[in-house]
Amino acid sequence: MRDIVLDTARGRFGALRNGNTGGVPLLALHGWLDNAASFLPMAPMLGGYDLVALDMPGHGRSFHYPADAEYSLFSTILDVLAAADTLGWERFAVLGHSMGGAIASMLATAAPERIEHLFLIEALGPLSGSEDSTASRLRDSVTQRRALDGKRKRVFTDPDVAVQARMQTNIAALDEASSRLLIERGIRAVEGGFEWSSDVRLTLPTAVRMSETQVHDCLRAIVCPVVLLVADPTPPYFTPAMRDARVARVPQIRSMSLPGSHHLHMTHPAEVIAALGL
Repeated sequence: MRDIVLDTARGRFGALRNGNTGGVPLLALHGWLDNAASFLPMAPMLGGYDLVALDMPGHGRSFHYPADAEYSLFSTILDVLAAADTLGWERFAVLGHSMGGAIASMLATAAPERIEHLFLIEALGPLSGSEDSTASRLRDSVTQRRALDGKRKRVFTDPDVAVQARMQTNIAALDEASSRLLIERGIRAVEGGFEWSSDVRLTLPTAVRMSETQVHDCLRAIVCPVVLLVADPTPPYFTPAMRDARVARVPQIRSMSLPGSHHLHMTHPAEVIAALGL
């Protein structure tokens, strides 16, 4: 995989590409606060594809939104389509992990004519919220966003400290080798050491979430084939009951689980590729 940049109508993306421009187009979308390096363990086994792993906006080496703009699911869909346009891909498959899988699901709903196939890991649709929590979520989001102005990021004196911090704050166990891959692309040098390259606004609570009923409506609109792989044990935000209810809404889907952690595509790449049928 080699570093590339994609200058789009939305901004400049950092990305990794395997160079097989004659292969089947496959766009890889990483999880929250990860980056394109998330797919490096899988990349050597995906040589038949024209694999492009994006740094999502606000992550890795990609552009950050202007100070007067906010990250949202809708805006990210437009970002991903802009990246595909710059690549010259009219139709393509998407490999998404966690947040990337949620975005991929909504991308297939919003632009079905562009998506050939979905390969999802640890996500099918976005996080939802109960309707009676709408007001409190909105208040919390506004309060925390306003408090963020002028706040400085943590500075690490040594990248190894960042590696350990990444391992400790992950939603599920992340081994040191995987953490180091992500950190190498996820920090930048500043005065006094290193800081996260990701936009601090990404750590804020989402102002408005879809209800589960709205998510189901979106999933019913996915027309391409979908393969979903989840780790066993499942993460707390994606319970078996929620997963089964969502799977039941997708017209063409195959779902399975493998023993492992949230980042099983990094720790067990061959098994994940075989399960997904890539």
